[in-house]
Amino acid sequence: MISGEKRISRPRTSQSARSRIKGPIYQEEDPSNFWEVDLSFRPIDISIFGRNQGFRHNFSSYAEWEKTYGYQLSSGSGSESDDSDLDSDEKKNADNKLQEELLRTTQLVYSYKDGKGMVPKLREPRNLYALAKELGPQQAARWPADIQVLDEKVKHIRYIPPDPELFYKPTGCEKTPMVRGEENGGRLVYMYEPRSTFFVRSRVGGLRSGPQKCNIELQSEEDDTLIFESRFESGNLAKAVQVNSTDYELWLRYDLYTNKHTQWFYFRVSNTRANKTYRFTIVNFMKSDSLYNDGMKPLIYSEKNAQQKKVGWVRGGSDIKYYKNNLSLSGTINRYSTSKSDKSFYSLTWTVKLEHNHDTVYFAHCFPYTYTDLQDYLLDLSNDPVKNKICKQRVLCRTLAGNLVYLLSITSPTQNSEDMKHKKAVVITSRVHPGECNSSWMMKGFLDYLTGNSADAKLLRDTFIFKIVPMLNPDGVIVGNYRCSLAGRDLNRNYKTVLKDSYPSVWHTKNMIRKLLQEREIIVYCDLHGHSRKQNVFIYGCENRHNPEKRLKERVFPLMLNKNAPDKFKFESCKFKVQKSKEGTGRIVMWNMGIMNSYTMEATFCGSTMGKKKGYHFSMADFEALGYHFCDTLLDYCDPDNTKSCNILLEIEERLKREIMVKLQKAASTSMPDINDINLSDYSSEDVESSDGGSDSSVSDGPPVHLQFTASREQNDPHACEKKPILTGHQQAHAKQEKLSSPSGGMKYTLAVKRPKSSEEHATQPIINDEKSEQRARRSDYLEALTNAYLRNGLLTQDQAAPHFRYSGNKVSPTIPFNLEGLCPHHEQTFAAQYMAQQIQNINSGVVAPEVSLTHTPDLRVTDSVVTSMAYSGPFDALVTPQLLLKGGQQAGGSITGCGGD
Repeated sequence: MISGEKRISRPRTSQSARSRIKGPIYQEEDPSNFWEVDLSFRPIDISIFGRNQGFRHNFSSYAEWEKTYGYQLSSGSGSESDDSDLDSDEKKNADNKLQEELLRTTQLVYSYKDGKGMVPKLREPRNLYALAKELGPQQAARWPADIQVLDEKVKHIRYIPPDPELFYKPTGCEKTPMVRGEENGGRLVYMYEPRSTFFVRSRVGGLRSGPQKCNIELQSEEDDTLIFESRFESGNLAKAVQVNSTDYELWLRYDLYTNKHTQWFYFRVSNTRANKTYRFTIVNFMKSDSLYNDGMKPLIYSEKNAQQKKVGWVRGGSDIKYYKNNLSLSGTINRYSTSKSDKSFYSLTWTVKLEHNHDTVYFAHCFPYTYTDLQDYLLDLSNDPVKNKICKQRVLCRTLAGNLVYLLSITSPTQNSEDMKHKKAVVITSRVHPGECNSSWMMKGFLDYLTGNSADAKLLRDTFIFKIVPMLNPDGVIVGNYRCSLAGRDLNRNYKTVLKDSYPSVWHTKNMIRKLLQEREIIVYCDLHGHSRKQNVFIYGCENRHNPEKRLKERVFPLMLNKNAPDKFKFESCKFKVQKSKEGTGRIVMWNMGIMNSYTMEATFCGSTMGKKKGYHFSMADFEALGYHFCDTLLDYCDPDNTKSCNILLEIEERLKREIMVKLQKAASTSMPDINDINLSDYSSEDVESSDGGSDSSVSDGPPVHLQFTASREQNDPHACEKKPILTGHQQAHAKQEKLSSPSGGMKYTLAVKRPKSSEEHATQPIINDEKSEQRARRSDYLEALTNAYLRNGLLTQDQAAPHFRYSGNKVSPTIPFNLEGLCPHHEQTFAAQYMAQQIQNINSGVVAPEVSLTHTPDLRVTDSVVTSMAYSGPFDALVTPQLLLKGGQQAGGSITGCGGD
């Protein structure tokens, strides 16, 4: 036994108590040592616990102490210590109490102190936003509770084609089939379109009753009809109609709770036949132009190719065409070609020859990257013993559906707080538009490089603090939206919002950045996006036009990025105009908060038109490489030697002058200035740049759909009662007074016949009358009590007429020297009560009340304006009565109690 080792005895536990003690930390020993507590660590499946219950070792701190100092828990009562006090009853009771606390709570940790033994103290509070080491129910994707979801997890293998994939080259003979639909002989083979008007609640797995049958039943084994499905994460197929044996028309589901935004698609077919050519035509696109007319091919994934050949997503298809069809926005099919004034949908058609029988084949607009994919990636980061020290994960907020929005903080750990203070910050966000999957692949490449072990990555971590939100709109990603969240609005038009509950992710992101700006400078803010109508990669920035010190400096970083990735990034496509229609975007809001380099980086869905990549589609690796190029450019931009930045700025000025000269030549200017004489301060981006070609923000204007629907339902319902603000009795009196004192006298003229009251209205009428009667009774009781008080104190004699105030419903008595008609009931009651109290005080003090002139003194009208405009010399319950004009020009001071809230 180690010197100083002590034994802590534990009394025997009753059988009933023992039966309640379960779990891996207990084990039954031989009868000689009936109970022995095993404090060694054993893994526990935390998925059985709820939130904040994912602890792995309740007694690890004590176990570490026990290994060092040799304490044992046994049933023995003896002690080998030299200290005779251990045998005392008081010490035994303390030891037993300590053991009971140990087994009862998980919030105590124990440390050994010389002379004091094992001292307990409270455990440090757990980080409520810390992430578990494995996925549990809190991380599971939550769907709207009325959405049908398949109980399966779709997973695709990672595959990079060995050779670049060429653009599709149109032949000019592509077919443009018009929409036939069910009305013209088509056969409905798949149909699932949610009917909810707005989001209400969510649950893991969507609809509680599970998915229903949305496909047709195959008639026999020889039936070769394709089976369609998209009720999985990020899928969005609404309807499929079979036109002939191999020709199918497809309708995409709109973004949930909207009637627009169809660009992203992701679905699968099964029951295929080998060497058979199928035609698919998506008929409800809304944009007039598309990259499919510039050579883009859809993505195809064969499960049998993945299993047998390890081949994943590849570009495929032929006879590809994007064109205007005969389906109008109203949903009707026009048999004849539409005129230019008609608003129509657009179709995308392609053919594909499948290789295997009974295969399952997926089709997508871009490489899918789901919320579950992000969860798996972050889980790998947190389980990596090296990366989890430089990348701290927490939850920024929860979305409308309760899904987690993650915030990553990446920097080199340091013990010196001064080092942290001098670090500048970089903020990167992604996937605010759920259908722009390429932004997630760029983010993945960025994270892979930044958490890597290269020398440049370490230098970046030593220099900066990176704040990263990898998925701003997980709700939209899960349900397969293209642009909107479950609020039915574009989050990238609502960064100025104050509706924290409706747009939580952008609200919390902006709040996080605001707090970060108070601590340190943010050198770059960049929001990653995808673009559906332009090739290459480019940036939208904000021109610092009115700040001479910062002018043109926002263009330095994009031009550096162009030089680091010349075959992917095109500086000529960058725009720096600050448009009013884009004021709600993250780029402009952060720029207005003081971040000079505030950018939106757009990556094409297709490929490149420059350098070695010209004419080739971007692969996953190409998108990921953009993350590396971004990091590399950060090092160049923040190089202590600013020679490179100065040279870039000079090149920008030369480029801008050449663009101005080209514009002047096109305008056929009579006096062409010399290029060296052009003063750039006289020109702005509006003079040399066209529109950025972005999406129209007006389609996402308005409040969240659930708020908008509530308002419109009340407005359109003829039987809905008009909702009025809830007013107190005092406020109601003022409103009634203003109505009566209006120029029209409160009268309304109408030619409409009065609607007869319904039986329900008649039924509720007596209740209203009873309430009014009760109010009148209370006011009369108050008047009666006031009059009796006057009589008891001798202010009035029995033969005098008692004054009546408006709260009794009678007119003002002419014997009163001032007119109270202007006062609301509350002010009348206050005035009367305080006036009576003043008179009683005068009587008790022996002061005779001055005689009031009833004939020669004009009435003093006491109005609400007088009451509310009076100056108060004390608290609101002080006695102040309005001054009364007295006979002989004398005045008696007085005032009335003021009403503080009106």
